[in-house]
Amino acid sequence: MGYKVAPYISFRDEAAEALEFYRSVLGGELSIMKMGEMPSPELGEADRDKVMHGQLDLDNGFTLMASDTPTGMEYDPGARVTVCLFGDDGPELAPVFDGLAEGGQVVEPYTQAPWGDSFGMLVDRFGVPWMLNAGSGEQG
Repeated sequence: MGYKVAPYISFRDEAAEALEFYRSVLGGELSIMKMGEMPSPELGEADRDKVMHGQLDLDNGFTLMASDTPTGMEYDPGARVTVCLFGDDGPELAPVFDGLAEGGQVVEPYTQAPWGDSFGMLVDRFGVPWMLNAGSGEQG
């Protein structure tokens, strides 16, 4: 398949509302996974209904993704958009992750995530945040 590129927007706690709004304006198919749907010992009760991952697939082939920031994690509204690369081939994205990380900072190593996909986060040497996700799941 290769991979796709999409913007990933971080919210404090209004990702579901924003994605519903974007769907009402742009159309497309919306899927939302709540934080409470994934087992996590660190998850507080206040975060259960927050969006772990939301994805709006537009009819024109573009994708918009979003999530809420868990309580206790720093939220910077000035750095709320991340570039997301996603696809179905984990090994294909591994060298891309390594290349983007060169001279930058790895936030989360590219490895198997709790949802079964390969996932990693980094900030490249130009200060641009990236997420890479590859696997059979639809999340990015």
